[in-house]
Amino acid sequence: MIWVWVVGVAVLLVAGFAVAYLPRVRARSLDNRTAWSAARAAIDSAAISRDAAPDDVPEADDLFARAELLAAGEGGTAAAKEATACAERADRLWREATDE
Repeated sequence: MIWVWVVGVAVLLVAGFAVAYLPRVRARSLDNRTAWSAARAAIDSAAISRDAAPDDVPEADDLFARAELLAAGEGGTAAAKEATACAERADRLWREATDE
């Protein structure tokens, strides 16, 4: 009869762990997907600016290559944020070159 109590306690512990852990996993997954979506959008926008730029901008080319390399690696949220920053900076540089 004691085994019923042991099993009951084990089930309660597992359920408590799942209730506390699963929302964190889902939130982390959503943050990661959102960050990569933003990174891909920034890279696409930078590619359009690159194609429209009349001159080569070496710094922007380097930043864009880094952003694409990070996107190809599909790392975590930090890599996605860095890829976004690189792509946005490259986009800004190409837009400034177009305005001149």
